[in-house]
Amino acid sequence: MQTLDVTLDVNGRTHSLQLDPRTTLLDALREHLGLTGTKVGCNHGTCGSCTVHVDGRRQLACLVLAASAAGRAVRTIEGLAAADGTPHPMQAAFVAHDALQCGYCTPGQIMSAVSCVEEGHARTDDEIREYMSGNLCRCAAYPNIVAAIADVARAA
Repeated sequence: MQTLDVTLDVNGRTHSLQLDPRTTLLDALREHLGLTGTKVGCNHGTCGSCTVHVDGRRQLACLVLAASAAGRAVRTIEGLAAADGTPHPMQAAFVAHDALQCGYCTPGQIMSAVSCVEEGHARTDDEIREYMSGNLCRCAAYPNIVAAIADVARAA
């Protein structure tokens, strides 16, 4: 089996890996780095549960080859909290607004929600819903997710 030397910058730490060239960023994070907060959902880019940030932009990790993320800054749900463990404001808002039920989609929802606010797409509830439409929640916690995002956007 052919492997590639891939250096990934994940949550501010550099990781040198030998990977099959077909390894997705999702699989590299979960199987090679033990960062299991990024979830496997559909594995086809339609559910949003694997959302991470690459160079500050949201990406579906199941659709990104790990090798293409080399030399780029990757941030996962594990890297969202402050260094001292203080939750990111979006994480705190999701808890405060009970914006989760089973929790499976929550990491991807939160990563997209952070991008939603950072990119200026949280001016109205309708705008939030449109931006977040790529993240599915089988428990239907959508009203509380929108409320959490709106709360963080107002405070920003």
